[in-house]
Amino acid sequence: MQKKFSYPVKINELNQNTYHYHLLPDADELEDIRQVLQVEDVKSLEADLSLKFNKKENMLRLWGKVTASVVQKSVISLENFATNIATPFELWFDTKATYQDIHNAEQSIYDEVPDIVINGEINLADICIEQIALNLEDYPRAEGEVFDFSKYSSPDIAASKENPFAVLARLKK
Repeated sequence: MQKKFSYPVKINELNQNTYHYHLLPDADELEDIRQVLQVEDVKSLEADLSLKFNKKENMLRLWGKVTASVVQKSVISLENFATNIATPFELWFDTKATYQDIHNAEQSIYDEVPDIVINGEINLADICIEQIALNLEDYPRAEGEVFDFSKYSSPDIAASKENPFAVLARLKK
C-alpha cells in the first residue's frame, strides 16, 4: 500500500536553524490515516511542529502539538463517538547512533533514550500518526459509559454466599 500522508525530512539537508512545519492532510490522506489507526473515521488532523538540529552533538530535537478529531466505536454500546485529541510532545533523535549503539550503552532505566534516525531521514507524518495512536484508548467508550455487570451475571451466583472452600471440600468427599 502506498502511503498518501508522508512528510520525510532528510537530516543531511538541515543546518542549525529552527524549522517550523504545519501539516494538514487532505481527505484522501485522512482516509489513509484512518486505515493506519484502525478507527471508524478521522475527521481532522493538524500538526504544528518545530525541528532543531545540533550538528555538533548529532542530536535532532522535534517538538510541537498534534490535534485530531477521531471517531471510534465503543466497546460497550458498539456505537460511534467522537474523540478530540490535543497532544503536545517532544522527541530527541541521535542522528549517528544505531540500534546496536543504544543497546550497548550503559544507561539507567531513568535515562531518556533518543530515537534512531533510519536511512538519514525522519517522517513527520508518521510521527504525528504515532502521537495520535499513543493517545487513543485501547478499549474505547463514550464519556460516562459504564459496563453494567448485573445484566450479564446470574442472580444465583450473585446471591450465593457459600464459601468456595466449602464447595471444594464437598467435591473432595
